[in-house]
Amino acid sequence: MSKKNIVSIEDRIPKLKQARKKKANRRLIFYLSIFFLLIAVIVYLQSPLSHVKTVQVNGNTFVHDTEIIEQSNLMNDTNIWTINEKEIKQAISKNPVIKSVSIDKKLPWTVKINIKEYKKVGYINKDNQYYPILGNGQLLDSLEQKTVNGDAPLLLNFTDKQVLQSMTDELKKLPSSILNIISEIHWVPSDENKKKIVLYMNDGYIVDGTIREFAEKMEVYPSIVAQLKPESKGIIHIGVGAYFESFDKKESAEEEIEDETEG
Repeated sequence: MSKKNIVSIEDRIPKLKQARKKKANRRLIFYLSIFFLLIAVIVYLQSPLSHVKTVQVNGNTFVHDTEIIEQSNLMNDTNIWTINEKEIKQAISKNPVIKSVSIDKKLPWTVKINIKEYKKVGYINKDNQYYPILGNGQLLDSLEQKTVNGDAPLLLNFTDKQVLQSMTDELKKLPSSILNIISEIHWVPSDENKKKIVLYMNDGYIVDGTIREFAEKMEVYPSIVAQLKPESKGIIHIGVGAYFESFDKKESAEEEIEDETEG
């Protein structure tokens, strides 16, 4: 064997020592990094850096931001890591306007409160003032208006609270595209039907119906109107079956229309 291929132990020892030293240094750096990271985390948790500085409220229309923040009890000295989300949700959800609440934490010090309110389904007239009413039957007495916005119907003569609740339960099921074209809803109970209602539509038609299964029957209103001549005006009956009664005919002639609620 050639002497050039023989490496003595004396030559290898320095290289082994150097490799071990590099490995030990890397290990030391790793442990020191972990140590200082833990120190930084502890300092952050114990310092004002981890305190809530910003609270953002999203999705609210009827309730002001400041009221929701007060209900959340989030203070400037509240540690973002000790926030009890369940308690905050329960506190805010006590407001009858609010349907659901979710909490998002955005480090280092921002909390987002996401609100979902009950749908506004109409207006009630009291003493020449108009008050929004929600899908859960809650009347917003603090939000009086001199006029209605046209984004929900005016509910008239609903003197029975249970009947009003039934009406709002149905209205909240309607898509906004239909809800927005209803101008007025009148409760006109009769001996035969205590839940009889008459609707005045923004497109000139009148709808004769009942609160029972109203949302389901009313969803086909656009397709019913599409079957009528544009110049036709009259009453669309959506009780048992569906038919159109024209204003122009002196006689009680009725134009049958296809009832899409069947089948």
